[in-house]
Amino acid sequence: MPQEFDVVCLGGGVAGEAITYGLEGSGLTLAVVERELVGGECPYWGCVPSKTLLRSAEVLEEAGRARRLAASRVEWDVDFPKVSKRVLWMARDLDDSRPAAALQAAGAKLFRGAGSLVDLRTVEVGGEQLVARKAVVIANGGTAAIPPIEGLDKVDYWTNRQAAVPRELPARLIVLGGGAVGVELAQGFARLGSKVTIVEAGPRFLALEEPEAGAALLPHLKEDGIEVLVGDGAVAVEKQGADVVLHLKSGAPVSGDRLLVATGRRPNFEAWKAAGLTQTERGWLKVDPATLAARDGIYGAGDITGIGGFTHLAYYHGQIVARRLRGEDARADHTAVPRVTFTDPEVASVGLSEQTARDHGLDVAVVTSDPGEAARG
Repeated sequence: MPQEFDVVCLGGGVAGEAITYGLEGSGLTLAVVERELVGGECPYWGCVPSKTLLRSAEVLEEAGRARRLAASRVEWDVDFPKVSKRVLWMARDLDDSRPAAALQAAGAKLFRGAGSLVDLRTVEVGGEQLVARKAVVIANGGTAAIPPIEGLDKVDYWTNRQAAVPRELPARLIVLGGGAVGVELAQGFARLGSKVTIVEAGPRFLALEEPEAGAALLPHLKEDGIEVLVGDGAVAVEKQGADVVLHLKSGAPVSGDRLLVATGRRPNFEAWKAAGLTQTERGWLKVDPATLAARDGIYGAGDITGIGGFTHLAYYHGQIVARRLRGEDARADHTAVPRVTFTDPEVASVGLSEQTARDHGLDVAVVTSDPGEAARG
């Protein structure tokens, strides 16, 4: 027998939580379907554990700076099991019982399992059929995109999930991908003692940021002992004894103990593609960027929209959708979405890039300032 709700939300991550709290007290009944952990990627395999790892690495770097600024001798031994234990603790030991209880206390009924949208009003999960009287919200996010590189499927590689909650410290780490995730983790592991090589197929790393940002960060990465290879993509991967060997387009091999694949994200479209919803060129759910509607009675929220893979944006989307479900004419505004890459120094941006602004026909004034030249820098 199908169960009916006013709203069925496919995904219990940050967007799903925002929708739940946004509908609390509205009188609307809500079902939330989550296949993994309530809270989504960020608290368990993303921002929270990775930033905890980076904080441990940052402390070691600060201790090293003490030699130059305040001390004649500073010594330490990296206790990686301690680092790993703290990271796992910050990731709640991968236990979502508290956020799951909070979700249900706010009025949602939680269904665990891999849900799928079988038609525009019905989500199937664990043999149950959940029928939405008012709307279905798709907020099931994305997962690590794995490139079609020869031999990669035969190698025990890491994605952000294994790297953010690591059980071991690789002596030599190859990072495939020079985006925000790859560069952050590369610097973190390098400061903890790994010999790190970043391999980026494109002409520069941090390609979504201004070219000047990557250029300014590069000497700091090199100071941490990181080798950065750009414009030379991987064509094959193989296992040679205990080593993972990455073969580049140029013919050069790169060897390591571990390979971290950080080549972006792909949508979890398998859960809703059969319902015939429109996808973007990259496979994300196509929505109206203002109303977040994919079609009448179907909304998208968070990463699945392809608008941006940020926790704060997913929560914002959830708030907008909840307000619309309550009858408000709420509209999302994406003109100034902030983002930060938590390297040292950090790379932050908001709004349009210089080139995008010029492409839109806007007059652009560029001002450059070096904080290091300031008396308080």
